[in-house]
Amino acid sequence: MIRELIAIVTVLVGFVSSPGVEPSTVTIALAGDSTVTDTSGWGLAFAKLVGPKATVVNFARGGQSSKSFRDSGNWKKVLDTKPQWVLIQFGHNDQPGKGPERETDPETTYRENLAKCIDEARAAGIKPVLVTSLARRVFEAEGKLRTDLEPYAEAVRAVAAEKKVPFVDLHVQSKALCEKLGPRESEGFGPPHPKLKGKVDGTHLNEKGAGVFAAIVAEEVKASVPELGTLLK
Repeated sequence: MIRELIAIVTVLVGFVSSPGVEPSTVTIALAGDSTVTDTSGWGLAFAKLVGPKATVVNFARGGQSSKSFRDSGNWKKVLDTKPQWVLIQFGHNDQPGKGPERETDPETTYRENLAKCIDEARAAGIKPVLVTSLARRVFEAEGKLRTDLEPYAEAVRAVAAEKKVPFVDLHVQSKALCEKLGPRESEGFGPPHPKLKGKVDGTHLNEKGAGVFAAIVAEEVKASVPELGTLLK
């Protein structure tokens, strides 16, 4: 009986340690607002571009800013999960008009919040990657997109340089793509507007838009963060 048990255990151990079985060992966390979520952002589509050696845990929440994400305890959840990597994208709800519980200034408090996230992630053994805000697909004169998010994107670039962390310039890439395609084709990236009948939401993403912009994030990661890029398909 004992010999039989030993034989069974030996078989099981051999199966688990088999070269063909590679358990997922790397966790990539996403922290951000609704444009990063699985339901109205690029989060789920990005997860589908991650290879078998990693998993994605999406902590992004709708309506969150760099301030409220920390104040609500969502950032603590990221730290407590102890992922190996975290991609951080805010800006949309940091803008003026979002209320004092969310608003930040791109020259001061927004940068301070990002810097705190970087410092705390590093202290927890997590490697941070900053992501500039997905451009709003709101066209103004001469086929150009509204530029109200640019101060927040520039703040990300400045913090990334100061803290020496990699960043993905999704703002530049998404703006360039939409301006190249024009208003009509860019409308195909968004769901129906929740309040304006017959209009398309120029901030959030449908399945098509999620796939397009997740692919941009993935390609930018491969170029800017080779160590993380090796985990992508």
